[in-house]
Amino acid sequence: MSEPAPERNQSASLRRALAVLAHVRDHAGAGHGLSLTRLAEALGLSKSTVLRLAAPLIEARLLERDRRSGAYRLGSGALHLGQAYLATLDLRTVAAEESHRLMTEVRETVHLVVYDPPDVVYIDKVENETNVRMASRIGSRTPVYRTAVGKAILAWQPEEAVEEIVAAGMPHVTRYTITDAARLRAELGRIRQRGYSVDDRENEPEVRCVAAPIFNHNDAATSAISISGLTSRITATRVRELGPLVAETALRISRKLGSTR
Repeated sequence: MSEPAPERNQSASLRRALAVLAHVRDHAGAGHGLSLTRLAEALGLSKSTVLRLAAPLIEARLLERDRRSGAYRLGSGALHLGQAYLATLDLRTVAAEESHRLMTEVRETVHLVVYDPPDVVYIDKVENETNVRMASRIGSRTPVYRTAVGKAILAWQPEEAVEEIVAAGMPHVTRYTITDAARLRAELGRIRQRGYSVDDRENEPEVRCVAAPIFNHNDAATSAISISGLTSRITATRVRELGPLVAETALRISRKLGSTR
């Protein structure tokens, strides 16, 4: 019988070494780490195999081993890798595939915004060319309090941020605009419960929007994605169908950005 190919052995060893790294990442408690025994038992490997697999990870500083307890935890190299990954992320690029997929599924305009209080700034827009075009444009700003994207983000901000939005003023632009602080806070509570927000003709008289927050690698809501369309197409009934779809899309983008939600 022929000997296994060296490449195959190396590939198997690499996969097992990555399994060691992933298990430490997921299960090492803050400041405590994982003992060699626990790590070996969890992965179904012998202690000697774990020691062999962990050695190059320690050399690369992806893992550290406490000199006194022998426990394993992530090393500084893992932090540097994470920082390098985050430095390459661009929200528009990360969200592009999901935004186009969502537009194709719902056949409505999809917006991507970032939070810049007291406004949101539109950074991307994916349109269904067969529909009436939305008036929004990339680079434009709209107050947080009267947009679905703004409220989706604001719902996950501290109370101080809500107070700042209220203090900046909440004038009405349609007869449906929320201009009362108590009503806005109640609306933010509902958004946190259901996971998505609705602009029911609050910014434009004939337009409804449904949005959900996007969380970054610190699990902070710093951006949002929305579906927008005329009220004739996005009815109250359809809002309840679109809400979970946009929330699921936002969650996938969040995870690509490093969120643990």
